[in-house]
Amino acid sequence: MDLPSFWLPRPPFNPDGKTLAGFASLLSDAVTQGPDKPITYTLAAPKWQFLCYVAEQAGYVLHGSNDPSIERFDPRRSYDSDAFGDRTAVYAASDGIWPMFFATINRDHPLSMVNSCSDLAGETYYYFSISRHVLDLNPWREGTVYLLPAEGFEHQPPIRGVRQRQAAKLAPVEPAAKIRVSPEEFPFLSRVRGHDDATIRSRSEADPDGFPWIDG
Repeated sequence: MDLPSFWLPRPPFNPDGKTLAGFASLLSDAVTQGPDKPITYTLAAPKWQFLCYVAEQAGYVLHGSNDPSIERFDPRRSYDSDAFGDRTAVYAASDGIWPMFFATINRDHPLSMVNSCSDLAGETYYYFSISRHVLDLNPWREGTVYLLPAEGFEHQPPIRGVRQRQAAKLAPVEPAAKIRVSPEEFPFLSRVRGHDDATIRSRSEADPDGFPWIDG
């Protein structure tokens, strides 16, 4: 299946047994330690691979934030073109890379975002775009990815048959652990697109199902 070039495939992720054992040991130690201190990451594998393991094989969903000190996530109103994301909830991802975007984008800059993490043609694909005038400012910073127990989270239904990696919980949730991430550890840092806010707004209003409303 040929996809447009703006869909970004996940880099190869085939950890061997030794790497998986290292991930499992680190996760066990992190959960035992708790969320008061961030995970000390010393493994050879890229941090995004550890986070993908956590989200896909270990019973957690992930939430990225600029705030390093969240003790409890309370449901917040979110506004989205899809009904699943247009609710008051705690939102997280069943993926390890997507939350790194939210952790490392500096939210002190007012901006709009168009982004996605979906399973297409048997692989995981991403799309990242932010306001062009903010992208020009190099708006990246160190952030935190929180590990949330997946129990009680509902996963977004497929859209036109395509599995989505967003999850939501309508009740508060406390993190089990957290890890710091830098912009350089986000594997798609150089592939984030820029868009004109007014153009995206008009295109999405005219065609709500036309995601990602490519601008440029």
